[in-house]
Amino acid sequence: MKDLKHMIYFENLLENADNELVKQAQAEGGLAIGYTCYHVPEALLNVDKCFSVRLRAPNTGSIDIATYYMSNYTCEYARALVERAIEGGYQFLDALIGVDACSMMNRAMEHFEILNVNEKPGFFVTHCDIPYKITDYTLDSYVKQMRLRVLDKLTEVYGVDTSDAAIRKAVKEHNEVCQILTEIGQMRKADNPVITGYEYHVLNLVSYTCPKALILPYLRDTLDELKKRKPDKVSPYRARVAIVGSEIDDPSLTKLIEGCGALVVSDRYCFGSTPGREVIELKDDEDALRQICLFEMEHSECARYISDEKVLQRRTTADRLAREFNAEGIIYEQMKYCDYWGFERALVSHIMHDEYGWPILSIDRLYNNGNSGQLRTRVQAFVESLEIKRIHKEEGIK
Repeated sequence: MKDLKHMIYFENLLENADNELVKQAQAEGGLAIGYTCYHVPEALLNVDKCFSVRLRAPNTGSIDIATYYMSNYTCEYARALVERAIEGGYQFLDALIGVDACSMMNRAMEHFEILNVNEKPGFFVTHCDIPYKITDYTLDSYVKQMRLRVLDKLTEVYGVDTSDAAIRKAVKEHNEVCQILTEIGQMRKADNPVITGYEYHVLNLVSYTCPKALILPYLRDTLDELKKRKPDKVSPYRARVAIVGSEIDDPSLTKLIEGCGALVVSDRYCFGSTPGREVIELKDDEDALRQICLFEMEHSECARYISDEKVLQRRTTADRLAREFNAEGIIYEQMKYCDYWGFERALVSHIMHDEYGWPILSIDRLYNNGNSGQLRTRVQAFVESLEIKRIHKEEGIK
């Protein structure tokens, strides 16, 4: 296929957290609000003059200093963020919104404060408690956390307009991003898609890490381009896979998988499009903040939620997406030392195979795993097994 016009530009934007569009937005008076987790409603961080930046640590090398502070048994994403912060990589942030979703991210956010990694006069770190289940009282608590510890704090420090009208305006812009990425994502359902999993991963990541108003023109342009793009006459891929699991902010992992012949057609993981790129429908006669918080809780697929209905939701979502996007197998992945997904992957990878009938590859990976020879070998073997199953099915062999 012909290369996408803006792909190199998008890839360059992902080379640094403080990318070209972030600098442009700040030069125009914008406030960069960092966050790490879906549990902080993204739209709330884009009210008024604020813009959200979901934190990554691209091109991470040694994390020895962060390991000294946080131990070897902390997930590498949390350590990589602290390492990059100590290096001065997040000096551009005006605030950091932390959530106590897991103990490791909580410790990472605490170190942003303790080590004084940002010297801006108004910079602050705030922490929000996140519920384990959906009830009236947990929703009340969640709404209060977002109002007192996020919105009111932004108003107090920077004079940000966090009114209902400002929130609805931010949601409108957020929804356009979601609509574009959903439409592009649906193209992966085709037998021979006009977009690869790697390209979609890059598009999705820039939508998380760049100011919405500045990245939108490029996303619109790319959607128009994809509508006219012609796929290769013969697909270069030997199998189709869905990915389910913990945080993936490095598109080189998707590139590795596709380099082994497996087209990635669905991305149900942290930093993926499910959850995260669903349109938020707001009612006019209800408080916007409360509606957003309920939406986030209902759509969250985080393994932190341990109620029976949420456990079942994660399984049915993985099954539904794999079927909708015509996947032949599912890759369950978990970042090393991720407590929640460690339990989830170990159990559900068996359940999805035994009860739902999916071929499963279960992997425990490092933060940056794009050049792992061992992982490449395992994915290649998985692709070959999927090909053999397809051949047996075509020949009527059980």
